[in-house]
Amino acid sequence: MKRLEGVAKLTGRERYIDDLDLGDHLWGATVRSPSPRGRIREVRFADDVDWSEFTIVDHTDIPGQNTVFVLEGDQPVLAAGETRHIHEPVLLLAHHSRDAVRRAAKKIEIVVDAEEPVFDFRVPPTPAQVQRGDDNVLKRLRIEKGDVEAALAGAHQVVEGTYETGAQEHVYLETQGMAAWVEDGVVTVQGSMQCPYYIVNAAERALGLDRDHLRVIWAPTGGGFGGKEEFPSVIAIHVALLAMKSGRVVKLIYDRDEDMAATTKRHPSRVRHRTGLDADGRLVAQDIEVVLDGGAYQTLSPVVLSRGIIHAAGPYACDNVRITGEAVLTNTVPYGAFRGFGAPQTQYANERHMDVVARAAGLDPVELRRRNLIRDGQETSTGQVIDDGTDRVAVMDLALERAEYDERRAAGGAPGVQRDAPVSAPRHGSGDLLPWGRFYRRGRGLPGLACRRCRIARRSRRDPLGLNRDGARGANGVHADRCGAARLPAHGSRGGGSGYSPRTR
Repeated sequence: MKRLEGVAKLTGRERYIDDLDLGDHLWGATVRSPSPRGRIREVRFADDVDWSEFTIVDHTDIPGQNTVFVLEGDQPVLAAGETRHIHEPVLLLAHHSRDAVRRAAKKIEIVVDAEEPVFDFRVPPTPAQVQRGDDNVLKRLRIEKGDVEAALAGAHQVVEGTYETGAQEHVYLETQGMAAWVEDGVVTVQGSMQCPYYIVNAAERALGLDRDHLRVIWAPTGGGFGGKEEFPSVIAIHVALLAMKSGRVVKLIYDRDEDMAATTKRHPSRVRHRTGLDADGRLVAQDIEVVLDGGAYQTLSPVVLSRGIIHAAGPYACDNVRITGEAVLTNTVPYGAFRGFGAPQTQYANERHMDVVARAAGLDPVELRRRNLIRDGQETSTGQVIDDGTDRVAVMDLALERAEYDERRAAGGAPGVQRDAPVSAPRHGSGDLLPWGRFYRRGRGLPGLACRRCRIARRSRRDPLGLNRDGARGANGVHADRCGAARLPAHGSRGGGSGYSPRTR
């Protein structure tokens, strides 16, 4: 089917949250911590600003729990007493002038008594740096099959390597943005998001509301890539608090600088490999250690770590595998969802390590992969038996042929220029991670990981309820298709949302 929003986006006529005319509304702004870690001693308001013109929200204005709930509630909506990362939200402002509220935010000084921060996730923390448990570990996971130590001891050759990746910014074209209002006792939030029910789950706790008094509306999303998966819960709660205190419609739109400074990024990683080979260059042992920088709060780090270690051994057959994973706290902006969810980090490490292994074994990198790719009847690192009938070696050979791999490799580079023709054989598992899905199924009334599904409730033939994640890939088209399949009217289908509000019926 055609993308329903395709022409509007191509011509620039699509209306994103910052384009919507919400009448006489206020503009919001966020006042943030200047320190990566410390105790908040004082908040100073400049004397040359008439603060009576502003709506001001701090942690004491939160009617529910001061937590942004994702998998757990360790991240505060607004810092209260301490701060764990630079740019952590402390206060919220609203004013009828966008320029005035941004200027005013710069006139507030957050005075912090500094404490010793931790920035390097690869180095064990000192006692003064410990802020969670006794070691700052946010999550530990482990995959093991066979006897790795015995296999390494008996291996013909053992090859080791360490591989690191840094943080990565999503750079979606549309920055984070939300609007909120209160009408007939219902708090409505509308904005750029991938998963409406993440916001529902977080907002009902922070705002102290049941779902009959909370409405979340998806607006056209100008790029997401994971950056608008869990983080929009933060800005949604912030703008709702401003709307509840002011009694007005409020828009809170980040500019590019604020968006890049304060929102989640891809997790930095360090992956260590010890690989045992037999005399024919076949894998007999894989010992892999994965460490991720989780930032100041947990967010989705356990899920990212899970998918990372599931993919860490690659698409290769090996009877003895041990993969350990840790996500570690640092005093940096929290890391979160990004396309691939940890798999790009671990697969990069594994594929580069296979090149190192090939050189050590005196094998061509393609030949090493050819010998070790999983065949039908063999198991992955997690014990899944592969029996889909796919000839993975033939697929790789065909890809190399069409890429003219041999010709490009033989051509080399210009004089003085080093050039190679690298090869990799990544894999990617699709579908919900079961522990995450079970969390949502357990008493939450949602089918698995709800933002990945489209659910149609036949409250009436004129009012289908829909829910679907969106990363600027056409959620409204999915809704129209599902409505058609259920023989429900598709008019007005504009992506996902929750509940009803009088303003938007």
